[in-house]
Amino acid sequence: MKLPNPFKKQNKNQPIVTPQLTLEDILAPAEIEADFNNLRINNRYFRTYFVSNYPRFVEPNWLEPLVSFDHSLFISMFIYPSQSAGVLDELKRKIAEMEATIQTDYERNKAIDPVVEVALEDARSLQDQLVRGAERFFDFALYITIPATTLDELHNTSKLIESTLASLSISAQATTLQMEDGFKSTLPQGADLLNFTHNMDTTSLSTTFPFASSELTANEGVMYGINEHNDSLILFDRFTMENANSVIFAKAGAGKSYFVKLEALRSLMFGTEIIVIDPEQEYLPLCEAVGGDYINFSPSSPVKINPFDLAGEVPGENELGRKILSLTVFLKLVLGQLSAGEAAMLDQALKQTYALKGITDNPKTQSGTAGPPLMEDLYKVLTGMEEAPALELAVRLERFIKGSLAGIFSAQSNINISNSFTVFSVRDLPDQLRPLAMHMVLDYVWTKVRSKLKKRIMIVDEAWYLMRNEDSANFLVDMAKRSRKYYLGLTTITQDVEDFLGGDRGKEIISNSSIQVLLKQAPVSIDLLAQVFNLSEGEQRLLLSEGIGQGLFFAGSTHVAMRVVASPEEHSLITSNPQEILARQGDK
Repeated sequence: MKLPNPFKKQNKNQPIVTPQLTLEDILAPAEIEADFNNLRINNRYFRTYFVSNYPRFVEPNWLEPLVSFDHSLFISMFIYPSQSAGVLDELKRKIAEMEATIQTDYERNKAIDPVVEVALEDARSLQDQLVRGAERFFDFALYITIPATTLDELHNTSKLIESTLASLSISAQATTLQMEDGFKSTLPQGADLLNFTHNMDTTSLSTTFPFASSELTANEGVMYGINEHNDSLILFDRFTMENANSVIFAKAGAGKSYFVKLEALRSLMFGTEIIVIDPEQEYLPLCEAVGGDYINFSPSSPVKINPFDLAGEVPGENELGRKILSLTVFLKLVLGQLSAGEAAMLDQALKQTYALKGITDNPKTQSGTAGPPLMEDLYKVLTGMEEAPALELAVRLERFIKGSLAGIFSAQSNINISNSFTVFSVRDLPDQLRPLAMHMVLDYVWTKVRSKLKKRIMIVDEAWYLMRNEDSANFLVDMAKRSRKYYLGLTTITQDVEDFLGGDRGKEIISNSSIQVLLKQAPVSIDLLAQVFNLSEGEQRLLLSEGIGQGLFFAGSTHVAMRVVASPEEHSLITSNPQEILARQGDK
């Protein structure tokens, strides 16, 4: 044997040969391991099933539970046309065999097998259809590959797939000892390496069409966007749902306010009254364009709302009792945490404050001409009680009566919600007062809504301000639960998913909202949203990669991928893009 000489002088003119790297080399995984009933590629596991038996009767979209399965799947369908002449010959032979079997059983006085009878009936029917040219014959193969990150996930998902298929009367078998061929057969390369086919006629085959996507198109209503599955319109009336509430989740700049303003603008055409709580003054251009009322709260603003306002006499309700409960929540925000003794003293003081104005539990007294009391009246009642808890509450309340914040929450209301588009802005208030003002406006609107039945949408932007406080969150949940009774649709918007969903109250608002909209999300929020909304891996990826104004639209049990579209005129009214706004101002 001749050994190489490492000291041999190399020819300088001899070219250096380097291996050629192909595309297959780049794409190929580092490691593949084919096991008995699964395939491992790098750190991912796969298991492929083939369908061995189908139900006798099928309906259109009968594979929808499989296509919409809540886990990523690779599904391949192979369709092979068959020559009718050969199929007819085979059918004729099969029919003769089954007729002979039945005749033999009859002559031997044996019970005729019902399975054979049913098969014979189906074969004769198919033979008749083929002869008349009403049907054609095909061989059909259906393969399903389950991807997973762990073996446990693979086993658990496999059980769910098997039970889902069993519920459809489908028998499926794992491609044991053929996992690699099974995996390749579900890749988008059109190669059937398994060839496990089943006979189907044209009618049956047509029902396997997998792209029967959901639609949200009604005869009338607001156009919310375009269904990205099939380019149909997402068009319906939210007030036809079991409730008219909606929630919108999106990261900053994803288009959530754009979407809500577009809905508000279009809802005006249907006579819907729009009321907005606007923490960042985003709705001012739209409000001015439609001739709405823009009510700006600030320490120096002449605009006032009295938290003690009553709705008047509401049939079947104790309005004073409701208002005292609502005021207790508001005053907890104003005063801070209350002890049991302080809470009892506050309740007693509130009743006395209303009683001094002649307002009692008698509904007839609740719409009197004397008007409701003020926070200053409550302060006087507390100081007059001369008990330690009451005096402590009065001290904590004093800055809103005599201090730097005097007059903000202690004045008679001088506004009236009569316009079809009303916006309450709290942008100019200090950060510590914003939650107080938002809660006060919310309660004021709720009081007015209950006094007169009218079709309304109430928009609460940056709802996480309220959700951070348990009492405010409870109030918002109560509104969501009772809004339908007063023909109100509550829209809550937030970009802070963790604050909104940190407790059970946020989830209650979601469960009491028939419409949920998820636009582009931050990676830190996607896991929590996936858990709450049962998002598949594909839907999670979609929400992380979508553009502005794109996402998922949920309406009841139906959800679709959505793209928000607006006309140029609508866009100019609702955009908050600083570059576009500056460019438009420059043109003027």
